[in-house]
Amino acid sequence: MELRHQYDLANMLKHMNMARSSYYYYEKKQQTADKYRYIKSLIKQIYHLHKGRFGYRRITLEINNKGILINHKTVLRLMKLLGLKSIIRVKKYKSYKGEQGKIASNILKRNFKALVPNEKWATDVTEFNVSGKKLYLSPIIDLFNGEIISYDLSERANFNQILSMLKKSFEKIPNKTNLILHSDQG
Repeated sequence: MELRHQYDLANMLKHMNMARSSYYYYEKKQQTADKYRYIKSLIKQIYHLHKGRFGYRRITLEINNKGILINHKTVLRLMKLLGLKSIIRVKKYKSYKGEQGKIASNILKRNFKALVPNEKWATDVTEFNVSGKKLYLSPIIDLFNGEIISYDLSERANFNQILSMLKKSFEKIPNKTNLILHSDQG
């Protein structure tokens, strides 16, 4: 009976163009237990405990803190196998919090060209991320030639930053100038 089984196996392998050693390798591989079974359950547990906010790096740290040494690449591979991916929430910059005041009419109506200097100025607050730290730049530019009239750089976007920038710019306004200062009022 054993001889008949080997003969059938040999014919089957011949038709599949597979070496006998490959067949036995894969057969043995299917019978062995999953060596990462415990790690997979730990990954799932940590992932769901932190509501999907932990990625492979933080999960690796949690596992290592439990005294189990595992490579971050292995955790990444296992997470992909399990279909787990961390939720990435990017915080959006909101330039104004609170009640909205009176909105000024749009005098420029998207006509951002000036014929003479000090006719039209524009300003806005821009957020920059520098080495993991947020900085806020508030410049005033002359729409005639793009010259920066004044600016203020701060770690927080607040009213004092705007006041400081405006005081610097008002010192540069020539007398009897009919000037328009445009902002997005955000």
